[in-house]
Amino acid sequence: MTGLNTARMEANVVVLGTDSVGKSALTVRFLTRRFIGEYGDIESIFSHSITVDGREQTLNIWDSPFSQQDLSPESTTYEKRLQWADGFVLVYSICDRASFNTIGKLLQSIKATKDYAGLQNVPIVIVGNKRDLHHRRTVLSEEGRLLALSADCQFYEVSAAENYHSVLMVFHGLVNRVRESRSAGKKPAGIKGIVKSMSAVFARRRTDSL
Repeated sequence: MTGLNTARMEANVVVLGTDSVGKSALTVRFLTRRFIGEYGDIESIFSHSITVDGREQTLNIWDSPFSQQDLSPESTTYEKRLQWADGFVLVYSICDRASFNTIGKLLQSIKATKDYAGLQNVPIVIVGNKRDLHHRRTVLSEEGRLLALSADCQFYEVSAAENYHSVLMVFHGLVNRVRESRSAGKKPAGIKGIVKSMSAVFARRRTDSL
């Protein structure tokens, strides 16, 4: 490796949040620029390359349905997600107060697990989705910003349905956070780590890939 400025980087990203907040819509919008409003109960990992500040970055994105086990570090699958991840995208709907409250619990769980692993600066972005439905808003933008500030995370409020550019900025922002974390000495895990950690999860079902 010749240095951060010239090396091609790879990072594992986990997208978390309760059901119906637009996690898959956000992910697919980023991957394809298209908006798809309806998704089934699908668990998928996608690999996608982007260029940020002139440097190529490959993101391996793990998108899965929400489970109450996501709030329990004792869950084997959840623990594997956290260990595998280099960064997190935590999504809530601005129209759903309960989904916003869950973000705080996810933050506590992630930070507790990563702190135990010796990683104090965990790359996390918080995303308030469905900005196009502002007339149904139950969570103020300021609340999202304050939560992100208190947890030392970045915050974005977007509409996956209406705006590709804002979704792109979410993942660009996370890439920058991951790079900052790497500069502190964290070594990239790479996509090869998916095979063992995911074999049990995907043995039950096959998922479509874009």
